[in-house]
Amino acid sequence: MAQASRDEGQLLRVGDLAARTGTSPRMLRYYESRGLIDAERSSSGQRLFDPAVAEQVRHIRMLLGAGLPTRAINELLDCIQDPDRLEPCAVPILVEHLRDYDSQISELVSTRDTLQGLIDSSAPNSH
Repeated sequence: MAQASRDEGQLLRVGDLAARTGTSPRMLRYYESRGLIDAERSSSGQRLFDPAVAEQVRHIRMLLGAGLPTRAINELLDCIQDPDRLEPCAVPILVEHLRDYDSQISELVSTRDTLQGLIDSSAPNSH
């Protein structure tokens, strides 16, 4: 039992991990539910995280900031070895999402042009 207590003492509770990463406990629970991070359970049922998970949370937040959905992030986590760059295994997934964003941008530009055309044709001096 002393071993378990010592091991639990080295692990972070969800609030401690939240403080280290600037992420809310609710968001950490969401990451866990999506399989992005793993937690152990204390004897009382509390989530306990390895301190290394803090770096993983930083990676997750960086990838979310790049507009990637959690399902893609889950695929990319194994492609992170260095905190400042992704391994080549990430490229196909990133290219796929870049193409999706390019397509969305193209559709939005077309929609914008259509709206601008409607505005221009509705102006009092357009006739």
